Amino acid sequence: MALPKLASAKYELTLPSTGEKIEFRPFLVKEEKALMLAQQSGKDSDIMRALKDVINACTFHKVKAETLPTFDLEYMFINLRAKSVGEVVDLNITCPDDGTTTVAVKVDLMQIQCVKEIGHDNNIKITDDIGMIMDYPKVDSIKSLSGDDEVEAMFDVVKACIRQIYDSENVYEKTDMEKSELDEFVESMSHEQFEKVQEFFNTMPKVKHPIKVKNPNTGVESEVVLEGMQDFF
Repeated sequence: MALPKLASAKYELTLPSTGEKIEFRPFLVKEEKALMLAQQSGKDSDIMRALKDVINACTFHKVKAETLPTFDLEYMFINLRAKSVGEVVDLNITCPDDGTTTVAVKVDLMQIQCVKEIGHDNNIKITDDIGMIMDYPKVDSIKSLSGDDEVEAMFDVVKACIRQIYDSENVYEKTDMEKSELDEFVESMSHEQFEKVQEFFNTMPKVKHPIKVKNPNTGVESEVVLEGMQDFF
């Protein structure tokens, strides 16, 4: 006789990057175990692989985690964790005024938002006539930043995120560009022009949440901004 099947609740969230509504279920014990084993290994590659596998499974394979912008993946996992383990997490926050005292705080994961800065634009004007349309970095495109050559990795991420280059007469699709052409285009930018590209990455949407902490030793109250998935767990 077959054992009864356990049903999972279903929830819905909105992807910050597109506004698309995504249905998901909490992760199961087997998936939580995979996350714990990956965390235990201490390897970023194992953690990211487990994270992507869990997101894919919990969205009924309608979402491909490897294609998500990094902030979408972080926002989705925070919501997954909230519905699977609990909506409130206990964190120890270091007080900024002395840099040593830690304070225990409770954070409601359901209050965390993905924030887009005013003025952020994926259309970057390099000159009056030449510009680029950018895509947000995907998980698989930024993992190279953990390598030894961080400078080269940074340029690789920039080039991976270029969708189109245009001038006053033509639009050039990334798929039609030779690697050498793209390399030459990026490396021929002036410092000021490349700063415009960096500004796109600096101001792109981020998962963040401000909290107030009061140092019990000094009485000083400070605001601490939690940012990125690693700050919440």
